[in-house]
Amino acid sequence: MEYTQGQQHPISLYLKIWGLLFILSTLSYLVDYFQFHGLLRWGLIVTFMLLKAGLIVSIFMHMAWERLAIIYAILIPPLCLLVLLGMMAAEADYIFLRRLLFFGSGG
Repeated sequence: MEYTQGQQHPISLYLKIWGLLFILSTLSYLVDYFQFHGLLRWGLIVTFMLLKAGLIVSIFMHMAWERLAIIYAILIPPLCLLVLLGMMAAEADYIFLRRLLFFGSGG
């Protein structure tokens, strides 16, 4: 009696994703090895982090094969939080500059 449940994906797909994750992790470590600084460093680290997270979510969590409604239910809330964080950061900069202008630069 054979019983198969769920989707079956070829093991080669998982091995390729593991290889990509290994390469992306190596690249993120090389950012520190080559001593990048400033915005370039953080831009590369965040880019590699998002690529790795996208691969993990899409393949290992099977989001690549899910319905569009489930994908939206998982992706829209973090995107909304990022927009709100950006708005708060912009407002914080505005308030900081206004206080600097009003109170002066001396502390």
